[in-house]
Amino acid sequence: MPADAKDSLVRRTSALLLSLGLVATLAACSPAAEDSTADRANEACEPTASGASSEAITVAGDFEAQPEISFEGPLEPEETERTVVIEGDGAAVAEGDTVNVSYTILNGGTAEQIETTFEAGQTVQVLVDSESKLLSGLSKSLVCATEGSRVVGVIPPADAFGAEGQAQFGLEAEQSLVFVADVVSIAAEPLERAEGSAEEAPEGFPTVELAENGEPTMTIPDEEPPTEFQLATLIQGDGDEVGADDTVTVHYTGINWNTGEIFDSSWERGQPASFPTSGVIPGFRDALVGQLVGSQVIAIIPPELGYGPQGGTPDGSIGAEDTIVFVVDILATS
Repeated sequence: MPADAKDSLVRRTSALLLSLGLVATLAACSPAAEDSTADRANEACEPTASGASSEAITVAGDFEAQPEISFEGPLEPEETERTVVIEGDGAAVAEGDTVNVSYTILNGGTAEQIETTFEAGQTVQVLVDSESKLLSGLSKSLVCATEGSRVVGVIPPADAFGAEGQAQFGLEAEQSLVFVADVVSIAAEPLERAEGSAEEAPEGFPTVELAENGEPTMTIPDEEPPTEFQLATLIQGDGDEVGADDTVTVHYTGINWNTGEIFDSSWERGQPASFPTSGVIPGFRDALVGQLVGSQVIAIIPPELGYGPQGGTPDGSIGAEDTIVFVVDILATS
């Protein structure tokens, strides 16, 4: 699906939060660790070193509360620096983990705040990949930190957005990022696909056929679309229940009932998506909350719970009066 349509689905509150979400969606592509998280916590870990820049930042406040951050810029480290200001006693974060964090990001040159999740009480999932080409400094700040820790990272352009900065975030060339993050928990490894007992959808629903890897193909009935939200379970899982404020990892395909065209598919992109249930269109949220991990559901979403309130999508793939259908595999929740 074109980026503007996908952004409408997820309804991110800022471009930077979207960027973090894109990092998190890579989590399912990382190889499964041979050892458990608890085992890895006892192994040697080499954290990113502290330095003059990270130690120059004062951070006050309790864990999971809005931090009070002060420093005099500009901070210009040559490499990412990381200082732990609250030491947690949970498992240690390893490369390849997906971590639930609350964070504030500031401009390291001006000390101006760019983004925070604390005000909304949200956590965001970040894949720890220090070799990533996108915001690798976030991972370098988190790796080896223990659950319950608050860390401060100062990230130079090379480990952020590059030497040119990112004007849409007010980040000029050569300005660093300051990343203050609470490591809330290490997320469980997501499933690869829905798994459980198969169930029949009610009459009138699109038919769904699954490929060997679990990717669904939908056939829309040659009928007018339903006028009300409808939801059915195709595979009944037995995992954790998705809560109203959870961050979920899902595989999904979305099709426009009116045109019969697929407008978005995580399967086609080759990786699941992760996002908070509070940050998607209402019909997608209603399809997820209360479901169990491992389940596959099919949701028929009328315009008023989809893109109708927004006048459709900017690219025209979904009109203001179009009904859409999602088949969703629920792979993880936290």
